[in-house]
Amino acid sequence: MQTSLAGSVVAVCKKAEPGIPKLEVTVIKLLENMGVEGDYHAGEFVRHRYLAEKDPTRPNVRQVLIIDTAILGFLAGQGIELQPGWMGENIIIDGISIMTLPIGTQLEIGEAIVELSEIRNPCYQLDEMHPGVLEAVKTSGPAPDPRNAGMLARIVQGGLVHCGDSVRMRS
Repeated sequence: MQTSLAGSVVAVCKKAEPGIPKLEVTVIKLLENMGVEGDYHAGEFVRHRYLAEKDPTRPNVRQVLIIDTAILGFLAGQGIELQPGWMGENIIIDGISIMTLPIGTQLEIGEAIVELSEIRNPCYQLDEMHPGVLEAVKTSGPAPDPRNAGMLARIVQGGLVHCGDSVRMRS
Protein backbone atom coordinates (compact mmCIF):
# COMPACT_ATOMS: atom_id res chain seq x y z
CA MET A 1 0.00 0.00 0.00
CA GLN A 2 1.43 3.41 -0.93
CA THR A 3 1.59 6.32 1.46
CA SER A 4 1.88 10.07 1.05
CA LEU A 5 3.16 12.57 3.61
CA ALA A 6 0.25 14.42 5.12
CA GLY A 7 1.35 16.07 8.33
CA SER A 8 2.72 15.65 11.81
CA VAL A 9 1.70 14.99 15.39
CA VAL A 10 1.42 18.16 17.48
CA ALA A 11 0.45 16.59 20.82
CA VAL A 12 -0.52 13.27 22.41
CA CYS A 13 -2.75 12.83 25.45
CA LYS A 14 -4.25 10.14 27.66
CA LYS A 15 -6.02 9.73 30.98
CA ALA A 16 -6.70 6.60 33.03
CA GLU A 17 -9.98 7.94 34.43
CA PRO A 18 -13.11 8.93 32.49
CA GLY A 19 -13.74 12.59 31.67
CA ILE A 20 -11.76 15.49 30.32
CA PRO A 21 -9.26 16.99 30.08
CA LYS A 22 -6.90 14.24 29.02
CA LEU A 23 -3.31 14.86 30.07
CA GLU A 24 -0.61 15.81 27.57
CA VAL A 25 2.32 13.38 27.58
CA THR A 26 5.44 12.97 25.42
CA VAL A 27 4.53 9.57 23.95
CA ILE A 28 1.56 7.21 23.81
CA LYS A 29 1.51 3.54 22.94
CA LEU A 30 -1.33 2.42 20.65
CA LEU A 31 -2.35 -1.17 21.24
CA GLU A 32 -3.79 -3.06 18.27
CA ASN A 33 -7.59 -3.43 18.50
CA MET A 34 -7.52 -2.00 22.04
CA GLY A 35 -6.67 1.70 22.27
CA VAL A 36 -4.13 3.91 23.98
CA GLU A 37 -2.24 2.08 26.72
CA GLY A 38 -3.19 3.62 30.07
CA ASP A 39 -6.21 5.48 28.66
CA TYR A 40 -9.71 4.97 30.04
CA HIS A 41 -11.16 4.25 26.56
CA ALA A 42 -8.78 1.36 25.80
CA GLY A 43 -10.29 -2.11 25.77
CA GLU A 44 -11.70 -4.90 23.64
CA PHE A 45 -15.28 -3.79 24.31
CA VAL A 46 -16.80 -0.31 24.11
CA ARG A 47 -15.63 1.95 26.94
CA HIS A 48 -17.76 5.03 26.26
CA ARG A 49 -19.93 5.09 29.39
CA TYR A 50 -23.26 5.76 27.63
CA LEU A 51 -22.69 3.12 24.94
CA ALA A 52 -21.33 0.56 27.42
CA GLU A 53 -24.45 0.96 29.54
CA LYS A 54 -26.58 0.06 26.50
CA ASP A 55 -24.45 -2.92 25.38
CA PRO A 56 -21.19 -3.68 27.22
CA THR A 57 -20.36 -6.48 24.75
CA ARG A 58 -20.21 -4.15 21.73
CA PRO A 59 -16.74 -4.18 20.10
CA ASN A 60 -14.66 -1.08 20.77
CA VAL A 61 -14.12 0.81 17.50
CA ARG A 62 -13.77 4.14 19.36
CA GLN A 63 -10.22 3.43 20.52
CA VAL A 64 -8.49 6.74 19.79
CA LEU A 65 -9.76 10.29 19.20
CA ILE A 66 -7.92 12.42 16.64
CA ILE A 67 -8.40 16.15 16.09
CA ASP A 68 -6.42 18.59 13.95
CA THR A 69 -5.06 22.07 14.42
CA ALA A 70 -7.71 23.49 12.05
CA ILE A 71 -10.37 22.60 14.63
CA LEU A 72 -8.39 24.37 17.36
CA GLY A 73 -7.79 27.32 15.02
CA PHE A 74 -11.50 27.60 14.26
CA LEU A 75 -12.29 27.61 17.98
CA ALA A 76 -9.57 30.21 18.66
CA GLY A 77 -11.25 32.40 16.03
CA GLN A 78 -14.42 32.14 18.14
CA GLY A 79 -12.50 33.31 21.22
CA ILE A 80 -12.18 29.75 22.57
CA GLU A 81 -8.58 28.88 23.44
CA LEU A 82 -8.08 25.20 24.34
CA GLN A 83 -5.04 23.32 25.54
CA PRO A 84 -4.08 19.82 24.32
CA GLY A 85 -6.40 17.20 25.81
CA TRP A 86 -9.23 19.61 26.58
CA MET A 87 -11.44 18.11 23.85
CA GLY A 88 -10.70 14.60 25.13
CA GLU A 89 -8.45 13.86 22.17
CA ASN A 90 -5.56 11.43 22.20
CA ILE A 91 -3.77 12.84 19.15
CA ILE A 92 -3.62 16.33 17.61
CA ILE A 93 -2.30 16.46 14.07
CA ASP A 94 -1.27 19.30 11.79
CA GLY A 95 -1.23 19.42 8.01
CA ILE A 96 -4.36 17.38 7.31
CA SER A 97 -8.02 18.18 7.88
CA ILE A 98 -9.24 15.10 9.74
CA MET A 99 -12.91 16.04 9.31
CA THR A 100 -12.69 15.87 5.51
CA LEU A 101 -11.51 12.25 5.45
CA PRO A 102 -14.00 9.45 4.81
CA ILE A 103 -14.70 6.73 7.34
CA GLY A 104 -12.36 3.82 6.59
CA THR A 105 -9.35 6.05 5.78
CA GLN A 106 -6.16 4.62 7.23
CA LEU A 107 -3.42 6.81 8.67
CA GLU A 108 0.12 5.87 9.62
CA ILE A 109 0.86 7.84 12.76
CA GLY A 110 4.34 7.29 14.12
CA GLU A 111 4.78 3.49 14.32
CA ALA A 112 1.02 2.82 14.35
CA ILE A 113 -1.74 2.49 11.77
CA VAL A 114 -5.28 3.60 12.60
CA GLU A 115 -8.52 3.40 10.62
CA LEU A 116 -11.14 6.13 10.99
CA SER A 117 -14.31 4.50 12.36
CA GLU A 118 -16.75 7.36 13.02
CA ILE A 119 -17.22 11.09 13.39
CA ARG A 120 -17.10 12.03 17.05
CA ASN A 121 -20.45 13.10 18.45
CA PRO A 122 -19.54 15.91 20.87
CA CYS A 123 -21.10 16.05 24.33
CA TYR A 124 -21.78 18.54 27.13
CA GLN A 125 -18.41 17.85 28.81
CA LEU A 126 -16.75 20.12 26.25
CA ASP A 127 -18.46 23.16 27.77
CA GLU A 128 -16.81 22.29 31.09
CA MET A 129 -13.48 23.16 29.43
CA HIS A 130 -14.77 26.43 27.95
CA PRO A 131 -18.34 27.72 27.56
CA GLY A 132 -19.53 27.59 23.95
CA VAL A 133 -17.28 24.78 22.72
CA LEU A 134 -20.13 22.29 22.29
CA GLU A 135 -22.28 24.56 20.14
CA ALA A 136 -19.29 25.67 18.07
CA VAL A 137 -18.18 22.13 17.20
CA LYS A 138 -21.72 20.82 16.65
CA THR A 139 -22.39 23.21 13.79
CA SER A 140 -19.14 24.13 12.05
CA GLY A 141 -17.94 21.01 10.23
CA PRO A 142 -17.62 20.48 6.48
CA ALA A 143 -20.69 19.29 4.55
CA PRO A 144 -22.56 17.03 4.72
CA ASP A 145 -22.00 16.51 8.50
CA PRO A 146 -21.92 19.67 10.63
CA ARG A 147 -19.92 18.14 13.51
CA ASN A 148 -16.35 19.42 13.86
CA ALA A 149 -15.10 17.63 16.99
CA GLY A 150 -12.67 15.04 15.65
CA MET A 151 -12.68 11.49 14.35
CA LEU A 152 -12.63 8.26 16.27
CA ALA A 153 -10.47 5.42 15.02
CA ARG A 154 -9.60 1.82 15.71
CA ILE A 155 -6.00 0.70 15.88
CA VAL A 156 -5.03 -1.60 13.01
CA GLN A 157 -1.35 -1.84 13.98
CA GLY A 158 -0.01 -0.84 17.36
CA GLY A 159 3.08 1.24 18.04
CA LEU A 160 4.48 4.33 19.70
CA VAL A 161 3.34 7.83 18.77
CA HIS A 162 5.46 10.84 19.78
CA CYS A 163 4.92 14.55 19.37
CA GLY A 164 6.60 15.44 16.05
CA ASP A 165 6.00 12.04 14.40
CA SER A 166 4.81 12.03 10.81
CA VAL A 167 1.22 11.32 9.79
CA ARG A 168 0.81 9.63 6.44
CA MET A 169 -2.45 8.89 4.70
CA ARG A 170 -2.51 5.38 3.25
CA SER A 171 -3.92 5.07 -0.25
